[in-house]
Amino acid sequence: MSRTILIVEDDPKNMKLFHDLLQVNGYQTLEATDGRQGVDSARLLGPDLILMDAMLPVLNGIEAIKILKSDEKTRMIPIIALTSFALPNEKERILEAGCNGYMLKPLNINDLISMIREYLP
Repeated sequence: MSRTILIVEDDPKNMKLFHDLLQVNGYQTLEATDGRQGVDSARLLGPDLILMDAMLPVLNGIEAIKILKSDEKTRMIPIIALTSFALPNEKERILEAGCNGYMLKPLNINDLISMIREYLP
């Protein structure tokens, strides 16, 4: 059974990288390019896991995570935040928003796949 991962990422190169990486590892992918699209897609399509960029247009990743985790329909979907900003307290802010995991960009691809497999064994 193939699992579906929603990628919420506004950078086209990162989107392609994540899409290709997930597909080659046997996952189906859905894509959204801003936080609002990500929330709407998660509610409508119910992915098994979400990869959420923290810095997104329209609705930032942290706000999108808060919305998803406060919604009964989407709160159980694991979310892994991906960010290129290593600001003080950034990890705490993301985890407090309800994120299940957190990774800094540039990502170690093996670490990302390992983290995904923790949530989608």
